[in-house]
Amino acid sequence: MCQPSSPETGRGGTGKSSVAALGGAGYSSPVASAVTQGIRVEVTSAFVPQHSNSSAKRFVFSYTIQISNESDATVQLKSRHWHILHGNGQREEVRGPGVVGEQPVLRPGEGFEYSSGCVLSAPHGTMHGSYEMVGEGGSHFEVEIPAFALAMPHSLN
Repeated sequence: MCQPSSPETGRGGTGKSSVAALGGAGYSSPVASAVTQGIRVEVTSAFVPQHSNSSAKRFVFSYTIQISNESDATVQLKSRHWHILHGNGQREEVRGPGVVGEQPVLRPGEGFEYSSGCVLSAPHGTMHGSYEMVGEGGSHFEVEIPAFALAMPHSLN
């Protein structure tokens, strides 16, 4: 089962977070990026071999997300919605308030970065989703979390 809400670490501003909660990343994937209404979401993911066990069908991945406000308005992240697809066809949906226990407010030019983890029952899969944001004046809108791969090295050959 994928638990993209825990463990997580996060920082506002331009600070960096780490994947130390998962024992560090093993093999990382390229960046996936999307911009919705001036909010940029960039994702990197990594296979974490020291916490994985292929014979038990336990494949652990970490991912780091950078959210950047490139718009002219202040926004607040209110909730997240994930679609997780395991390589064996299993599907999950996860919804919840905020990220890393926070609902960060991002002024123009500010960013927020956090890291989390996901356990799949197959050596590869994908995740994508959205954040619900609230803009100035209370307007709600969805921001795309781009699809990104979770893949154990050489599992897609």
